[in-house]
Amino acid sequence: MEEERRHEAVAALLQHFQPEAALLFCNTKAACAELAAYLSHIGFNALALHGDKDQRDRDDVLAQFANQSCNVLVATDVAARGLDIPALPMVINVELAREPSVHIHRIGRTGRMQEKGLALSLCSPEEKHVAARIAAQQNQPLEWYALPRAKAGARPKAAPMMTLLVLGGKKAKLRAGDLLGALTGDGGLTREQVGKIHITDQVSYIALDRNIARRVFPRLRNIPIKGKPQRMKLL
Repeated sequence: MEEERRHEAVAALLQHFQPEAALLFCNTKAACAELAAYLSHIGFNALALHGDKDQRDRDDVLAQFANQSCNVLVATDVAARGLDIPALPMVINVELAREPSVHIHRIGRTGRMQEKGLALSLCSPEEKHVAARIAAQQNQPLEWYALPRAKAGARPKAAPMMTLLVLGGKKAKLRAGDLLGALTGDGGLTREQVGKIHITDQVSYIALDRNIARRVFPRLRNIPIKGKPQRMKLL
């Protein structure tokens, strides 16, 4: 399958099923970066996770996926190790894993803990032998379907949140209550406009309602937190 057609196929699947969140697997760093860039260009809130990212960039990406600021994560197998997402409604194998055991590990990330999940795999004619090995490992035939057609006028499902990055964390003695209090006090936000708050040693990630995040950011960046100004930016 040509790269362009593979990208279009992924977009068609996402637009057809409209998952709340999806984890997409590619076999190389380059393929991850290219697909994430393509999906972002056509309107998806997509980010890439691969081995070329340093720890800070990786933390930023994972925080955004966990707090619903990004709803499409494109990853390599190495980068996704240790990734724990309890409720993940969809996994797409953009490229088939070369080892059947890796394929099983990938699709096992959805439908966990009694939740429903959907695992889909793209397969070109050149990859049929890989699909045959996977079927043999699972001891059951694979189910084959034609690609769905994207509905006319269908738009990518937007992630509901954006992430406010505060450049201060546990070492600055910031707590979730401090951040929420500042945002709903001097910041003028309602509790419903603030989502998950995740604090690391150095920084804090705060999910904000996407509909208001950009509009209120100029005001938020000037509010004190625990009596001190804090540097912040929207991711």
